Amino acid sequence: MPHVRLGRTPVPRYPRRPRTAEPYGPDSRVMVAKVFPRDRFASLLVEGATPGSFSARRTARPDELRLEVTGVGPITLPVPVRQAKELCLISRPARFGKGEQTLLDAKVRDTWQVPKSRVKIDKRQWNATLRPVLERLRADLGLPDGCELTAEFHAMLVYAPGQFFAPHQDSEKADGMIGTLVVTLPSAATGGVLVVEHAGQTATYRSSKESLSFVAFYADCRHHVRPVASGYRVVLTYNLLLKGDPVAAAAGRADPGLVAELAGCLDRHFGDSDEPARLVYLLDHEYTQRGLGWARLKGDDASRAALVRAAAHAADCEVTLALAEVHEQWSAEDAEPWERWDDDDEAETEDDGDYVLQELIESTTSLDCWLDEGDEATPTSLIVYDDEVCATTPTADLSPHASSYEGYMGNYGNTLERWYRRAAIVVWPRRWAFAIRAQASPAWALDRLADLIRAGDAAEARHAAAMLASFWSKAAKTNAEQLLGKALAVAHDLDEPGTSAMLLAPFQIEMLDRSHAAALARVAVRYGDSWTRELVDVWFGRDRPAYLAPQQQRAVWLESLPAVCDALREAPEAGVPVGRLLSDAAWTPLRESVDRMLRYPAPSHRHAALSELGPAVAGLLLSTASLAAADLRDEMVAFLSVDDDDLLVCAMSALRAAHSASRDTRAAAGLDVVSRHCAARLATRLARPIRSTDDWSIELPEGCHCELCQTLDLFLADEARRSFEWPLAEQRRRHVHARIDQHELPVRHQTRRSGRPYTLVLTKTEALFAREREARQRDQTDLAWLGRTFNAR
Repeated sequence: MPHVRLGRTPVPRYPRRPRTAEPYGPDSRVMVAKVFPRDRFASLLVEGATPGSFSARRTARPDELRLEVTGVGPITLPVPVRQAKELCLISRPARFGKGEQTLLDAKVRDTWQVPKSRVKIDKRQWNATLRPVLERLRADLGLPDGCELTAEFHAMLVYAPGQFFAPHQDSEKADGMIGTLVVTLPSAATGGVLVVEHAGQTATYRSSKESLSFVAFYADCRHHVRPVASGYRVVLTYNLLLKGDPVAAAAGRADPGLVAELAGCLDRHFGDSDEPARLVYLLDHEYTQRGLGWARLKGDDASRAALVRAAAHAADCEVTLALAEVHEQWSAEDAEPWERWDDDDEAETEDDGDYVLQELIESTTSLDCWLDEGDEATPTSLIVYDDEVCATTPTADLSPHASSYEGYMGNYGNTLERWYRRAAIVVWPRRWAFAIRAQASPAWALDRLADLIRAGDAAEARHAAAMLASFWSKAAKTNAEQLLGKALAVAHDLDEPGTSAMLLAPFQIEMLDRSHAAALARVAVRYGDSWTRELVDVWFGRDRPAYLAPQQQRAVWLESLPAVCDALREAPEAGVPVGRLLSDAAWTPLRESVDRMLRYPAPSHRHAALSELGPAVAGLLLSTASLAAADLRDEMVAFLSVDDDDLLVCAMSALRAAHSASRDTRAAAGLDVVSRHCAARLATRLARPIRSTDDWSIELPEGCHCELCQTLDLFLADEARRSFEWPLAEQRRRHVHARIDQHELPVRHQTRRSGRPYTLVLTKTEALFAREREARQRDQTDLAWLGRTFNAR
């Protein structure tokens, strides 16, 4: 991924939407003329953070390290070249992790790894040096007293001349892992510099010729090893594990005055909002879902988290940890040649910047998971507004996990899109606790409402459910198929028609299956016919534009409708009226779909679409049999029994889809009547005389009646005439081309480009006879099948 330099133009991070700024009084720690409470909140957290860095280095004498490698023997310090070469001989190329994979690629990681089983360290002597160094590194990294860093040996590596490790980020190799410790053994090597980056800052660490070098950094820091210039670089790597709770340890040192001012910022941010509101403070470090937890926060994140929790408690708010995905879109310019070089003459050029960021066009933040009440990471899907978000470190200073560059497109300039993963602390007023959690997890909200009802607190359940109204229509659409059953049960037990209708409105009819039948029947009985009819209209999307109707999903659902109606018929409460309501509501849009497809001009498209719709028609007809809905059945049968060759395609497809139903069911659904009509229609078509070999007449379908089409019709209807040369200007030729192609007529059209105007040459093709032979054979097959399956003759 190319390195991207920030332009000189300052970028206003927040807000994205206009909002009235608020001045602060003389009691503020810092006099600010105008600033948003959330931004003031983020700036105050800088004051209370424990000093610390993302990486740190310590040195020690090598006297206490007793290291032996099987096959080489005791390692001399500083490491002589002879022993380094021997280590290379017993080593293997080092692999690296990428996602779930472990890869071997010398273009990314070119170094030797000594098998762990060969490395023996005298831990008792080594701990005398390592433990004090780890304690000092703990403080350097900003981790509070009361926590302890321990080191778990991971690997021994040898970098020969020219070897390196490209920029990368360490994965969590163990529970409790918070970072990495690199112990570089003294040697005469040059180069091989370790570079660690985080939040726009870079730290460079060179090895020593006489001392042990200990470099610790957090696991989310990108780092790399530059090529070794001469000699051999030998290192021991450790996983750094954290013991203790850094947030709890930092809480005892929180400044009460600072906590009070932070609480005041929360009060002003939330104000008297009559809708659910949050404050999302983005942390500086990156965490995985596995590593998310209060006891695993790194450096400044831990001390700031302690302040936020204390301020939230003082402001009567709840607080949790979350993982956020930030998507930014920037305008960008190609970097000038002189901007593509780093001031550090040792820096590698593979990441040199190709673009200069200009202005932030758009920023979107979503929460992907958060800690629930049991401190377990729970997936969420929640977009948060810009005026809810604040950060101490701008997102653009961090390293994106993905990016996409779009060059100049003519109507807009270069754009660069970047995606980041950040942890966040989410705060909300306690009065909005149910609504906020419901936005993040609609399933949790329905479970909570059900718990309240079971506990006998229906009034509280109705009050809580009413809080969902402002956002439920969007929130419930996430995994809606899994929510419908719970929503139906809660809607029934709430015994409040308006709120219940709101809970059920986001769902679509295609989500209803036989498992929901009993619950739907109970809800319909509780709230009545009019309420149920309005709900069904909403589920069928009466208020949605026709082009948004999920036609394919609707057709699949109609195939399953007989099973739904069977379950409704067997429901302990009156489900048959609900089934009839569903069937009646389904017929109108289905008939409109058939009518629309009958108007498709191209026969192949028209027949394919009508054939695909046949199973849906069969499903609705079979549902009328289950419900004894004679009126709807007769209307559908009459519609399908019209003498129309195109409609015959749909009717035959429906018959084939329903052929496995029992004889009695097919009769009750009117399918026998449809089969007899189809048989009669097919017999009539087969009784027509076969086209003679010298009959080249073609029927032009109804449509345009202009003088060009009238001339075309005359040519097509002529039995003897096979070709026609027609001088026409370009626009007039295009019109004739369109009529022929639109209706897929068996006529070849070519333009002879000589003279003025050019001549359009039309030629009737042999496809005219081939199509009729295929149609006749298909009719014979269909008629025979009807006789065998439906006894229709």
